[in-house]
Amino acid sequence: MESFENPNQKPMSVKDWLITFLILIIPIVGLVMLFIYAFGDNQNVHKQTWAKAQLIWMVIMLALVFLLFMVFGSIFVAAMSAGAGSGGY
Repeated sequence: MESFENPNQKPMSVKDWLITFLILIIPIVGLVMLFIYAFGDNQNVHKQTWAKAQLIWMVIMLALVFLLFMVFGSIFVAAMSAGAGSGGY
């Protein structure tokens, strides 16, 4: 079995991951903890890398949702303004 000099270098157990995911499902606390896991000084390197990847995916998804809202919002506004000019119900 390998010995790790730095405890932040050792692989995380299933129990550690389950506790991490349990913390992350709490609405505001989970987001704050994700930043702590990603940028904290005394974190496991595996958890730190995973948290950074999660934050990157969150930013990508947020940008896509914003883009979709803009596209469908403009389509909706265009459809409503075209319908309002027809004069009939």
